[in-house]
Amino acid sequence: MSFRIIPMTADHVSQVAALEQVCFPADPWSGELFRAALENPRVCPLLAQGEDGGVLGYAVLSVVLDEGSLDNIAVSPDVRRNGVADALLSALTGFGRGRLSVLMLEVRASNAPAIALYEKHGFAAVGRRKNYYDAPKEDAILMTLEFKHGITAAE
Repeated sequence: MSFRIIPMTADHVSQVAALEQVCFPADPWSGELFRAALENPRVCPLLAQGEDGGVLGYAVLSVVLDEGSLDNIAVSPDVRRNGVADALLSALTGFGRGRLSVLMLEVRASNAPAIALYEKHGFAAVGRRKNYYDAPKEDAILMTLEFKHGITAAE
């Protein structure tokens, strides 16, 4: 499968919002929220674009001082297990390696494929938020990736 990781633009918002609805139907981000992310200089929204120009996946990273938070990442169900999430996460950890001290995220406790992907990229579970998610109610696993002097602590 061929795709490229590019910055998200306003032209992508309708496709991204539609994919968000598919991936997170219980609590999706709105198109307005994605537009706001694009206008915020402390937010890095990326997407995976297929050869036909379609959005295959996206990720949103926000930065406060030297800390990053992976706020959202999703891949179209039709193209999962083809390296799209891996490529998006690689781009964000590469960004963080030279600029951040830590990258944080929350993930559903039952989402074993995502947890395995995050662990592959050096994230470690550091805590749990009880009943963080709704529909269904579920705990979130807190994961972090620490960066030290331009390299990850996992390296």
